Amino acid sequence: MYEERALRVIDRAKRVHKILKFDKELVSYVPEEGWRVVEEYWLMEPFSKVYIIYNDDLSDYKYVVAEPELNDFELELLKWLKDELISYLESFEGKGEKEEIVKSAVDKLLKDLNVKLEEESYFKILYYIIRDFVYYGKLTPLMFDRKLEDISCNGYNKPVFVFHRDYTNLETNLEFHQDELDALVIRLAQISGKHISLAEPMVDAALPDGSRIQMTLGREVSDHGSTFTIRKFRDEPLTPVDLIAWKTFSSEQMAYLWLCIENRKNLIFAGGTASGKTTSMNAVSLFIPRKSKIVTIEDTREVMLPHENWIPLVTREAFGERGKIEMYDLLRAALRQRPEYIIVGEVRGREALTLFQAMATGHTTYSTLHADSVSGAIHRLESPPIEVPRPMLEALNIISVQSQVYIEGKRVRRNVEIAEIVHLDPHTKMLRTSTIFQWDSVKDRHVLVGSSKVLEDIRMHRGWSRSELEEELERRKAILEFMVEHNIRDFRSVSDIIHTYQTNPEKVLRKVS
Repeated sequence: MYEERALRVIDRAKRVHKILKFDKELVSYVPEEGWRVVEEYWLMEPFSKVYIIYNDDLSDYKYVVAEPELNDFELELLKWLKDELISYLESFEGKGEKEEIVKSAVDKLLKDLNVKLEEESYFKILYYIIRDFVYYGKLTPLMFDRKLEDISCNGYNKPVFVFHRDYTNLETNLEFHQDELDALVIRLAQISGKHISLAEPMVDAALPDGSRIQMTLGREVSDHGSTFTIRKFRDEPLTPVDLIAWKTFSSEQMAYLWLCIENRKNLIFAGGTASGKTTSMNAVSLFIPRKSKIVTIEDTREVMLPHENWIPLVTREAFGERGKIEMYDLLRAALRQRPEYIIVGEVRGREALTLFQAMATGHTTYSTLHADSVSGAIHRLESPPIEVPRPMLEALNIISVQSQVYIEGKRVRRNVEIAEIVHLDPHTKMLRTSTIFQWDSVKDRHVLVGSSKVLEDIRMHRGWSRSELEEELERRKAILEFMVEHNIRDFRSVSDIIHTYQTNPEKVLRKVS
């Protein structure tokens, strides 16, 4: 469940604050000439702080991490403690969380050395030891920053870059020399349960908090040396309400998707890299009825659902010549489990044919696809290596296209089009599509531009009149707007309201009205 990962992140922060409990501020920072601080916030108070700085002449922002400065004695003692801890921890018989074990070991070593430190020196040294032994070394403050989406290191002695939710791409003041970066990449692979070496220098993995990481080691595949890119896991997945509040979708679009998903229509989210495809797919999956049987299939766990009747499946690399489990294998296995909904992280290979066969046999499926338009998505599905026969594409009901765009100089995500697959012309063999919603880039709003065949199918199936269909859409739109207006955005509360509406609509409507 998503709560396990979220609680892991929250517990980690609580443990750090409990052990490193010190009231005096330990960091300070003065920007270089020409730069000024525009925002600052704590990551691990009072030990690490972020300063966003700006240069008017360069029109550029930077991300600066500030940590406590150590004097010569503290540096020497820190080095000695680290050297001793490497062998000491192997035989240390402590129980509890890693932070507590490391703290106990440090206290024992200091006692054996008969060193009594000032409180400030003690906590500064303990911070660096816990940072390096328990977490991610110099990278730790960035991993604690909830405003970061991506962290990228592009090689030896090169600045680490981050993608910040408020400032987009930023250069940081962190960089790693060769031995330091190689050691970090090997450590990141180890704590992800993976192996990386010069013989196998590329690894995709998931960190313990759920963040995705791609790593390369040495100069085998990158002239710049070892690299890594981390796509950070959110403490709590986004909801449809978040996407409406951020104007990624309109409430009218979400009401449409809610009705379509509840009535088991097939959907693919298309878009470029980092356009928010998986985020949107995860968010609208909250519309799946609570007790429906769901199977998710991914390379790395990203989809997080509140549903109890959910089987998450993940691919596996081979351990030697045998043992590799691909999406195709998992999808075939999933079909034997009689799921009502199948969610596939990304369509990109031979599993696509099986996925569309599943659609045609009544399994509702959702997935993502790298494509920038509806026509591009269809072309990609028909072309190698996916190669879905055109007649089978009729089983797909909806294509939702997302993109990163600029609004008033700020990069944001927008759904640019929702289209439906109407039918395959038997004479021309052309696949006809119909755009239902289009994004107006000038006014930054989503416009209803076409009539929906999918909604008409739902109306016929449910035995509604056209006015009843319109009323149902308006009710769902009103519920979504109510949650936006009252800032009801947390994952559990939103899913509870959605699922309560499915079983007891009057109860929710009374609350909204």
